[in-house]
Amino acid sequence: MIKYIISITLLILAACMLQQFLPSIGGLHGARVLILPLVFLCAAVSVNFASMLMLAFICGFLWDAQNALGPSGGDIEIYTSPVENLRFGYSIILYAMMGLLMQGIQPLFKRGKWHISSLLAGIAIFFYLFAEFLLINLVRGDFVFPRAAFYRIYLTSALTMLFSPFIFWLIFQLASACHHTIRYTGLKKEHRYID
Repeated sequence: MIKYIISITLLILAACMLQQFLPSIGGLHGARVLILPLVFLCAAVSVNFASMLMLAFICGFLWDAQNALGPSGGDIEIYTSPVENLRFGYSIILYAMMGLLMQGIQPLFKRGKWHISSLLAGIAIFFYLFAEFLLINLVRGDFVFPRAAFYRIYLTSALTMLFSPFIFWLIFQLASACHHTIRYTGLKKEHRYID
């Protein structure tokens, strides 16, 4: 189990680096593939609760380090305008909430029904982006929800969900390399023959 968690953590770090090189698609309202949240969601359904919380902390910290830190959060003598972005650390809570959603369907995943987890990963990313957008509006003090923002959230979720089978394949390969069992063996259907 420890080797599997370490390999998942390394996969998360690789996804964090890869995220820097994935551009937004202008023709799709600026939608992009969010590989780091997708790797977290696919990994969250394959680990226990404590490991999921640890991965949520790592991913939320890395996500905020990439996105929340910047000129608006710097020294107040240099940046005199008020910060209209979310503070560092909010993503950890949102990642934990997404992880709880994935943990809820873990019994189905362990029975081999990974396609339901793949669909739920897209839904979880949609709710993550929508909650993030609502929090930004709350911090700014007004509520503006343009149609383009909804399209960006929707298309980003759909594009990201398309890559989930590949991430699940990677996770199954890591699990077999680390000799970690993801599926329950006792849930196979038993065939009883009547004499």
